[in-house]
Amino acid sequence: MTDSNTRPGGRLPVLVRLIAVAALVLPLAACDLLGEKNVGPTPSAAAASGAAPAPGATGAAAAPAEATGLPYDVRPLLKPAKKYLGIAADGAPLSMAAVDEFSAKAGKKPNMIEFYSGWGDEYDSKGARNAWDSGALPYIAWEPFTVSLADIAAGKSDDYVKRYAAGIRNANVPVAISFAHEFNGGWYEWGTKHATAADFVAAYQHLHDVFAQLGVGQVIWVWSPNSINPMPAVALKPYYPGDTYVDWVGIVAYYTHLEAGTFDTLYTPTLTQIRTFTQKPWLIAETGSEPGARKPADIANLAANVIKRPDCLGFIWFNINKETNWRIDSDPQALSSFKQAVSDGRYGFDVKSP
Repeated sequence: MTDSNTRPGGRLPVLVRLIAVAALVLPLAACDLLGEKNVGPTPSAAAASGAAPAPGATGAAAAPAEATGLPYDVRPLLKPAKKYLGIAADGAPLSMAAVDEFSAKAGKKPNMIEFYSGWGDEYDSKGARNAWDSGALPYIAWEPFTVSLADIAAGKSDDYVKRYAAGIRNANVPVAISFAHEFNGGWYEWGTKHATAADFVAAYQHLHDVFAQLGVGQVIWVWSPNSINPMPAVALKPYYPGDTYVDWVGIVAYYTHLEAGTFDTLYTPTLTQIRTFTQKPWLIAETGSEPGARKPADIANLAANVIKRPDCLGFIWFNINKETNWRIDSDPQALSSFKQAVSDGRYGFDVKSP
């Protein structure tokens, strides 16, 4: 268990990382050829054949997953009409105190909660259930700090992976998983200094296949590069596992003094490159703004541009005072800007009925 003021899994401080940078198969049965979740056989057909239901299968009529014994149908969550308002917050979602505080200050409840899971950690079913019961999609950044991508791809962690997958299957609430995020940077143990693009793709695909073989269809799979700004020479396409394996693209970028902080400079160059090889919907998988005079404008810039992009699903705000005070209430002007921005009715929706 890590300190509540650190990112679980021992994440490298964002500012330290940015300063350092500046100084320098088995296709999943649950997916069709377009990468969408497949309906699969109807429950009656599956029962008649003796086959296990396909991951994500619901049959013609979507009955509650608890009643049918089928995996929760995540398809309605993949491309909702409104935007996700996500946060990462101290201790959440195992404790919801920081989420409740955020909701009171922002004037709106988040409907996505990100938390971090180190390699070897068991699936936090209680936290995931807390998030879902509060009206938020759990979003896990799964961080392989203690194992190589090559070993994951070779199946050397399969006992652990199967346990983790079984935890998700048994809890049977939807969850988004971003595996080995920011892989195109060199600051993590799974990044460019320690693994190749082929290692990453093989590990990602292997995890996906193990989940599929176990019938775990409750997962939305997220592929999350860092903004290409700090390392423009690292091409993203070699790292892409393919549309069969990816549901969402997530881009990580923060508004800091180290980069020209506008939506167009932080996200558009990365998205432009990504759009040469996939049209999957995308979200801002992690962001924040440093405190200071620019923060209210950063918040307004972020929120307005997410609304303008029909292919953008929303954003996850890192609402923790770590390295610097990323929280929305670091000053009254920032809080006022955030509250105004997310008051737009297009932010937030009922994840249980999107």
